[in-house]
Amino acid sequence: MTESLPSPGRLLVGCAGWSLPKAQAADFPVEGSHLERYAAVFPAVEINSSFYRPHKPATYAKWAACTPSDFRFAVKVPRAITHDARLIDVERQLVQFASEAGELGEKLGCLLVQLPPKFGFVDEPARIFFRQLRAIFGCSVAFEARHPSWFSEAATALLVENGVTRVIADPAAGQPGPHVSTSTETVYVRLHGSPRIYYSRYSAEYVESVRRELARQTAAGRSCWCIFDNTAAFEAVPNALQLLHGLEGQAIDETAILSPPW
Repeated sequence: MTESLPSPGRLLVGCAGWSLPKAQAADFPVEGSHLERYAAVFPAVEINSSFYRPHKPATYAKWAACTPSDFRFAVKVPRAITHDARLIDVERQLVQFASEAGELGEKLGCLLVQLPPKFGFVDEPARIFFRQLRAIFGCSVAFEARHPSWFSEAATALLVENGVTRVIADPAAGQPGPHVSTSTETVYVRLHGSPRIYYSRYSAEYVESVRRELARQTAAGRSCWCIFDNTAAFEAVPNALQLLHGLEGQAIDETAILSPPW
């Protein structure tokens, strides 16, 4: 009996925000808001502004209403929860956050939890936090830690147990060795820009290496998010377009295309 192949996963390429540089204006529709024009091309976006300030439920509802039915949002968990409260006694805040971001409905594809570099691994508070987060929201959770202790065996086991996807970040702050996956269902990549974080554009060869690896992952049935966060000098959109459409017709050095460092 022939073993059936897994159904392909979905590739969700996007940027941290939906600002559109003038240099790429021709790649997007002329009409509509920035989000409507962005969502006509990209299948996903990461909302980072939620980290700094709350948005009204009506704002999330408006964003959901003006995007295609298969468009997906990743929303960053507020810093009041991750940085100020350090994950402790935050159920009330999570419920409030859910009353806001929950207005995205089925378009809320993932929550992003990012911790500060000095925040080391805490077992019980993290265990309680992730259980509450999954129970209140019910969607995927991606986790980007930046302290070495969060890459320990104990931290890895906790993430696996709670169904949390460890973010593949570039640069990989705090990560002492190769990436160790914590999910068989989801991949979440955040590309911050290198060598200058938030500013640098990735080379065509690097983007192609990421595209090939994510194609392998989606072929294995995993849903793959790839978010470009090199937004400070408007390099995220051109990089994301390269990944989304491939590099057909572009001159690239095939010998420079290696597997990404994860």
